This record gives sequence, C-alpha cells and structure tokens, in this order.
Amino acid sequence: MNMVALGAGIAALTGIGAGIGIGIATGRAVDATARQPEAHSKIMTLLLLGCALAEATAIYGLLVAILIIFVL
Repeated sequence: MNMVALGAGIAALTGIGAGIGIGIATGRAVDATARQPEAHSKIMTLLLLGCALAEATAIYGLLVAILIIFVL
C-alpha cells in the first residue's frame, strides 16, 4: 500500500511542472507584449495554446495518480 501512495504522489507532481511552465510562458508573453504591443493578438493566441498543452500534462498526471490509487 505504501508503494501505491508513493507512485500516486510522484504522478501528482506533474502539476508542479505545469505550473512552472505556465508561469514562465506568461512572463515571456508579457515581456513580448510590452516590447511589441501591435503583436498582442498573435502572442495571446500562442500563449493560450501553450498553456492548454501544459495544463493537459498536469491533468494526465492527476488522472494517472487517481488510477493508481483506485485501481491498484
């Protein structure tokens, strides 16, 4: 049972990586918008796409953690 909890905890850590990635991407998007305000719409589109992909990895990690807890 302890190994199941350890595996679920490690799988749930993917949220940390997603949070760091989204934070870095948002900071860079703000910098880019400050430098070129006319490119705001293109920057925002790419930022939202990148954030969605980063958040998907966190959701997959959460799903794996839940499966580990309840299936094993």
